[in-house]
Amino acid sequence: MTDLEKKIISAIQGDIPVTEKPYKAMAEKLGISEEEFLETLKSLDSRGIIRRFGATLRHQKSGFKANAMIAWKADEKVAVDAGTIMAEFIEVSHCYKRIQGNNWPYTLYTMVHGTDKENCFETAKRISEKTGIKDYSLLFSKTELKKTSMKYFTN
Repeated sequence: MTDLEKKIISAIQGDIPVTEKPYKAMAEKLGISEEEFLETLKSLDSRGIIRRFGATLRHQKSGFKANAMIAWKADEKVAVDAGTIMAEFIEVSHCYKRIQGNNWPYTLYTMVHGTDKENCFETAKRISEKTGIKDYSLLFSKTELKKTSMKYFTN
């Protein structure tokens, strides 16, 4: 990777400027044109270096006051298919398949967000009905201790 590519990755790792042309503002900070900035991003994407580009919503400020990690006990034969179904639910922000632990029988995990705890329970019930997985446990967040995005390059 070139130094410029690393600088551009560093620029997009943080907060995006709230402006009509955020890429132009980031490009200007690097001393390049908006066009060069965007072309470099497209190149990074086409080469598979950037896999996705997303935004983080501060869910508490948008009305979603509850979130829960749901641990699902899924048979290995159905885990991938069930996980695919779970991932389609709009309330699910994360969906993972993991290796079963010795004293922990759960293999699928979904993070769901809701307006309150009852909303999370309702979502879990709908997911259970759709996948046929009846054995699950909701683990509600109490306190957010750390929530940051990964930083691969820094200026």
